[in-house]
Amino acid sequence: MDNKGKYTVILDVMGSDKGPAEIINGGLEAARSLRGSLHVVLTGQEKVIKNVLNLCSDLPSNISIINADRIVSMGISAMEGVRMRDSSVSIGINQVKEGKADAFISPGNTGAVMATALLTLGRIEGVSRPAITSLFPTSSGRPIVVLDVGANVDCKPHHLSQFAVMGSVYSSLIFDLESPRVGMISIGEERSKGNELVFNACKLLQDSKVNFVGNVEGRDILSGSVDVAVTDGFMGNILLKFAESVKPMLVSSMQRQIQTNIFSRIGAVLLLPFLRRMRSLFDYTEAGGAPLLGVNGNVIICHGSSNSRAITNAIFLAYEMTSKGIRRRIRNELKKNHFGNLNGSKNKGKNNRHGVVCTVSADDQR
Repeated sequence: MDNKGKYTVILDVMGSDKGPAEIINGGLEAARSLRGSLHVVLTGQEKVIKNVLNLCSDLPSNISIINADRIVSMGISAMEGVRMRDSSVSIGINQVKEGKADAFISPGNTGAVMATALLTLGRIEGVSRPAITSLFPTSSGRPIVVLDVGANVDCKPHHLSQFAVMGSVYSSLIFDLESPRVGMISIGEERSKGNELVFNACKLLQDSKVNFVGNVEGRDILSGSVDVAVTDGFMGNILLKFAESVKPMLVSSMQRQIQTNIFSRIGAVLLLPFLRRMRSLFDYTEAGGAPLLGVNGNVIICHGSSNSRAITNAIFLAYEMTSKGIRRRIRNELKKNHFGNLNGSKNKGKNNRHGVVCTVSADDQR
């Protein structure tokens, strides 16, 4: 096959809930859409991949395969996944490390992908902790960037301040914003509201060049009052899982109401285009995946139950992140413009209202 393409994306096709065929089909669709600009490499058990490709009538030339014998299942721990050197996760991320690929995408074990990416690629200079970044819909029409949504259960203030910088860079490049508004998720908008972590992180952001607008509450996330919302991975993951529950709840509620009488059914037919738009608003497949910002490489983590559309959109996102140089911009922003010696592991600041030093997060598994 012809491997020419401006950028190369590695797609892990093993370990998802829906099986390899669904993931491969998403990769094929992205390859067709970006012919000449993108090379999609499918990594996993070669025999399985070829069986799927043999059923394809329109096989794009910008697709190739890298064999990986082992599968990182959802049920194993992150460190067990790291030790599987011949897995699709490990082999794919090593392609990024060796400069043979520009991005890696996986709908597999989240903890294993994060741990392998961190240990293999390392961190961007100035980053203490990578953060999983997600897009939430808003009433303004432009999504809000929320981070961290699961990589770091326990954080220190300088972790959150770095998340703010990374989120601001990501938002500015993805949505072409000159100065994204950054808010800190807390229990109230007032500066007096929040815990010690929020207080100290806000102090750092007030002294930074980030366009920090202060605290935001949970109800502000979907309103679009800020462009970036920052929190620790514990709160962020709860927020993410709650947001994922909104779509099925709305669909189920509307279906019950539609069945009540004939007039409701007629009204539903008339409103069908609107209802479809509302359903897609809360559909995670539209975002594709969640970038792991802060590692020294472009890594995107997809939902375990991602369908082909989600995978296609994740590849589009990887292409955009690579072409816009998000990793380079994050490094430059942290190094030149923010926090000085508060960057990276050199910082020993405490979350010290009660003299507590936050600990590293536990394995994140689905």
